[in-house]
Order: sequence, then C-alpha cells, then structure tokens
Amino acid sequence: MAILRRYAAEIAVTAAVIAGSVVVSLGDGAETPRNAAAGWVCVALACAALFLRRRYPLPVTIFTAVCCAVYYPQTDPDGFVLLAFAFALYNNASTGRIRSAAVVAAASMGGVALGELGAGASRQVDNFAFLLMAGWFIALVAVGAVTYYRREAERTKEAEAQRRATDERLRIARELHDVLGHNLALINVQAGAALHGKDPAKAEEALTTIKKTSKEALRELRATLGMLRQADTPSLARVAELAESAGAHGLTVRTEIDGTATELPPDVEHAAFRVVQEALTNVARHAAANTVVVRIGYTPHDVSVQIDDDGRGGPAEPGNGIRGMTERAEALGGELTAAAREDGGFRVRARLPLRVKK
Repeated sequence: MAILRRYAAEIAVTAAVIAGSVVVSLGDGAETPRNAAAGWVCVALACAALFLRRRYPLPVTIFTAVCCAVYYPQTDPDGFVLLAFAFALYNNASTGRIRSAAVVAAASMGGVALGELGAGASRQVDNFAFLLMAGWFIALVAVGAVTYYRREAERTKEAEAQRRATDERLRIARELHDVLGHNLALINVQAGAALHGKDPAKAEEALTTIKKTSKEALRELRATLGMLRQADTPSLARVAELAESAGAHGLTVRTEIDGTATELPPDVEHAAFRVVQEALTNVARHAAANTVVVRIGYTPHDVSVQIDDDGRGGPAEPGNGIRGMTERAEALGGELTAAAREDGGFRVRARLPLRVKK
C-alpha cells in the first residue's frame, strides 16, 4: 500500500497513456498499425521513466521528449505518450528546475515546428493544435513553478517557526539558569560554611542567610515565570538588590554609574541585569574575592556593564554562565568580554547597543 501511495501519480499517468493508446489503436479498425511494436516500446519506456522522475527530473523529462519525438512521426496508433512528457515537464518545474523545464518545452515546440515544416502537405499538427500545445506546455511550466515556490514558502515558514521555537527554548533555559544558578550558588556557599564551621553563631547566621536566599530564589523564579508570560522584566534598578544579596554572603559590592541613567529598551535592560547577576554569581562561587565593583555606563548609543573583582583571577571556569552572558549580548548586537585583569582579579564587561543591529 505504501508503494502504491508513493507512486500513485506515476501509475495514474501510465494507466492513462496505455488506455488512450489502446482506445486509439482499436479505433483504427482492422488495419495493421504502422510500426506498432516500436510504438508500444516508446509507450513502455516513457511510462517506466516516470518512476525515476523524483531522482532524475531533468533526464526523465528529456527522455520522455525523445520518446515522443520517435513515437508520433514514426508509428501508429497516435496515442497519449505526450501525457507522459507533460507530467515529466511539470515535475521538472515543480522541483525548482524552472529554467531547464522552459528550455526543454521550447526545444520540444521548436522540434514540432521544424517537423511540421518538413512534412509539407502531410502535416499532422495544424496551426490551432500547435498553439494549443504551446499554451499547454507554458501552463505546465508555470504551474510547476508556482508549486515549487509555494512549497518553498511553506518550508521557509516551517524553518522559521522551528528557529523561533529553538530561540525561545534557549531564552527560557538562560532565564532559569540565571535565576536558579545565582541563588543556588549562594546557598551552596553558605551551606558549606554552616557545615564545616565550628562556631554555632556563624552556622546560625549562615542558615539564616540560606533561608533568606531561598526565599529570594522563589521570588525570582516567580518573577521569571511571570516575565515569560509577558509580565515585567528585571531592570538595572534592581542591581542594588543583587548587591545586597551578594553582601549577605561576605562580598562588598560597590555600584558606580557613569553618564546619565536613561530609560532603556526592555530587552536591553533585561540582558544587562542578567549579565550583572551572572557575574556576581561567578564571583561568589569561584573568585574567592572580597570586593566587587559594578559599573554601569550610559551613552546615547549604548549601555555598558562592567563587573570587577579582586579575587584570584585566572582563566574563566568552563560552563554555561559566560556562554549565556555572551549569547545575550550578541543577540542584541553587542559584545561581552570576560578575562583576568592585569592587576589581579577578574573583569566581565558587556556593551549593549540601544538598537539591535539587523
């Protein structure tokens, strides 16, 4: 059944060609058809070639045209082999080979015209039939071209939908990584301090911080889910909250503003906030730092965020954090660098244009 469905068009055309040839043959009466064996060979070859039309569209089109060129002048009965060529011609155009289909159609009409001119008074195709055939060939190429472009438009739309779905999954993954990774990393640091510390007072302080941070994590998660439902997005106005959260874990965070703070596009403000959040998370987890400076710079063309710490520096730890920050910046047409400073510590700097580059 699967084979029948796959080759339904070829089978239908083959049946039509054979049936038409048989009907016309019977209509000739008792007279013996001229070169009948050669005619049926052309019928069989033209129909058989159609089953290869998907793999070899242009060769099949040319082959069926050759079969017609042999069949019609040389043999009786005057059957429907032309139908096989028409189907192959349409198939060739519908696969995107529109120019080659037009060339084959024009060459075929030219061959018919030359053959009829050489036939003189014994013409088989009158002027009306010739024009009708030309219009038919043109229509087949045109319909095939429309079919191809419509199919390509559907493929493009489907590919665009898949790309948007992939981008959305990556965006959600980044959001969850930034929200949960930041707070869970801080909880992990405090849990380690409470577990290995010998001072009960410090252990109690660490547990209190864990409770506060976990509450903040839940709030962040709710805010993120709300954002994914088109609610408010995080903004740079909440950098002070990030600084306070990091301060609860032993870091001294200082915030500096360069330029005049202006209202930013939501996607730019959101990305800048997440870069600061992820950078502070990395400092708390890996840097062994005491002090962090967060600088936010505003210009008429872009906004920059720079996070410097006085930790141990060195190469960046492999993971999703820096990659996620870089993807956020590049998605907006900006750039991000993360590297050790010459005077010690580590620096993350992102520049985000206020207009996304096309």
